[in-house]
Amino acid sequence: MTLPRMGHAFERKRQRMVSEQLIARGISDERVIVAMQEVPRHLFVDDALGSHAYKDKSLPIGAGQTISQPYMVAKMTQLLELQSHERVLEIGTGCGYQTAVLSRLCRRVYSIERIPALLEKARANLRAARHANVMLKCADGTLGWHEYAPFDAILAAAGGLNVPDAWMDQLRDGGLLVMPVGGNGQHILTRCRKRGGEFEEDRFDDCCFVPLVDEV
Repeated sequence: MTLPRMGHAFERKRQRMVSEQLIARGISDERVIVAMQEVPRHLFVDDALGSHAYKDKSLPIGAGQTISQPYMVAKMTQLLELQSHERVLEIGTGCGYQTAVLSRLCRRVYSIERIPALLEKARANLRAARHANVMLKCADGTLGWHEYAPFDAILAAAGGLNVPDAWMDQLRDGGLLVMPVGGNGQHILTRCRKRGGEFEEDRFDDCCFVPLVDEV
């Protein structure tokens, strides 16, 4: 997959982002590292914020939503343990950056965004970055995407108190689900592995995400 030509300044910033923000903080999955090196984050933020694209922080993308900081994108992706053959459900497309990273590591991404304007922005961004193995739709993400279930992995870029029942039902046995769990802007990055209808839970970093909302 060939990405659009990018300036050397962005290239250097992206490589520095990977070495200083990701590898130095424990991101070790080589495939995740390569994806983060190759996906042009500056294409997924507004032009006015381009100079901040590779800094260690989230950025506004409109409609009260944000693009997650690079470390959190890499951490959540690494926790899914993707091997290239998976079908991944993403909840909260946003501007499409996390979607683009996932798409380089799995067979197909099915991504749901509840805000129409953001979905169109993500569609344009993914087209510009030439990511084709992605399906997008505007819908209530808490319902999942029943038509394409079961999924090998599920990633949610919004925080809630509980994992919605629909996601549990749509995750295959042995599959992994990663989401921020908590309320009032205080979340813990959590991974659940489905085993025979039950979930084994592991908790990782404290984090702060936009809330999971069940409406379009």
